[in-house]
Amino acid sequence: MLSESEAKALCQTVLGAVTAQDAEVSVRSRDYANLRFAGNDFLTNGQTSDRWVTVTVWVDRRKAAVTTHETDEASLKAAVARAEDTARVSPVDQEYVPTLGPQDYRPGKSYVAATAEIDVEKRAKTIDGVIGQYEKAEVIGAGFHQAIAESSAIATLNGNFHYERWTLASLSNTARTPDGGSSGFFLRNHNDIRKLDTGRIASKAVEKALTSRNPHTMEAGRYTVILEPQATADLFGSLIYYFDARSAEEGRSAFSKPGSGTRLGEQMFDERVNLYSDPWHPELPGSVRTDEGLPAEKVYLVRNGMLETLVYSRYWAMQRDAEPTPGPVNEILESSGETASVEEMIRSTERGLLLGRFWYIRQVDPRDLTFTGLTRDGVWYIEDGEIRYPVRNFRFNQSVVESLSPDHLLMIGPSERVGNSESQGRSSVLVPALKIANFNFTSQSEAI
Repeated sequence: MLSESEAKALCQTVLGAVTAQDAEVSVRSRDYANLRFAGNDFLTNGQTSDRWVTVTVWVDRRKAAVTTHETDEASLKAAVARAEDTARVSPVDQEYVPTLGPQDYRPGKSYVAATAEIDVEKRAKTIDGVIGQYEKAEVIGAGFHQAIAESSAIATLNGNFHYERWTLASLSNTARTPDGGSSGFFLRNHNDIRKLDTGRIASKAVEKALTSRNPHTMEAGRYTVILEPQATADLFGSLIYYFDARSAEEGRSAFSKPGSGTRLGEQMFDERVNLYSDPWHPELPGSVRTDEGLPAEKVYLVRNGMLETLVYSRYWAMQRDAEPTPGPVNEILESSGETASVEEMIRSTERGLLLGRFWYIRQVDPRDLTFTGLTRDGVWYIEDGEIRYPVRNFRFNQSVVESLSPDHLLMIGPSERVGNSESQGRSSVLVPALKIANFNFTSQSEAI
């Protein structure tokens, strides 16, 4: 990875070549190691290192950006020239806001040397132990282990500079019975590779595959559901990024008030719901710099069920004569009241479904945050407080705002760090298991 002094030198070279009225430069470097396995055997072992520089310029409020992976002085100056030439023939940037001046950033906690310095031989032995669990259970396993170490720096023509680095290790794995009739999936990640419990990750996937054999077919409809933390992460894992003030004020959001205005200050969610971002949370440390370059802060979007904050971008804050909001850099969803384990949720359920995870989730309606998607790798029918049998998969259409409302949210578990399954573990949230009433399944799905 690039050190702070190396990144700063690259930024200075780029900005020193700029003749435009305003500019920002981003410098990133990444060391990436991965191990892929399938059919209870190793497949590929890869390791890459890369660095790249992006320069964004404004010439008479006209914007252009160029990215280069060549970091010698001549290449960097050529990138600046290309960006400025392109900007001159680009449309006027109607939402231009001058780049930031010097900012005060607190130190971050998302870098762990043990992850950056991954021992490849030790990892191979660890995954061999994972494969051993598959073989002992007589299932067929596949998965992906990755370790990422990245550094990034930003600098502006107006004098701001910031450098930080972060790490992440993850393991996702799928176990499938030899007949191909059932499968189980489990994924976890952490900034600290020493806290990645690979044995638990493998055993949970095996358990789900074995307990979802010979699934029954049930009709689509509305059911009480229990979402394991993985399912919660898959469905609610991007919720924190929809609290945009502009879309709410323009009437395009679930947080828009009918007619005009926003629902800021309203009790929109169950009173136990807290949704916030905290860059220094010990289990989910995040970037100390927001996407717009502002110093990150702990910010509550929802507190005790009340909509507390809508995020003002720098441009929209300028339009509204307001202060910009240090937007979220991670997502923490937790209960402000009592919590219950998944087992307690099951025992309290007269009739419902236990869901392991979701897949291929896409937004249907931004006005109520309805999403559609599919269940995968384990659905089980619950009756009179006990799991009775596995069930075939469903497609769903469900509003996440409705799911967290007092009429639908029944129970909340303790929050756990989980990686989103569609990102293969590259994104992380801290979320609980949830018990939700009247979850809307629209059709059956034949996939495993």
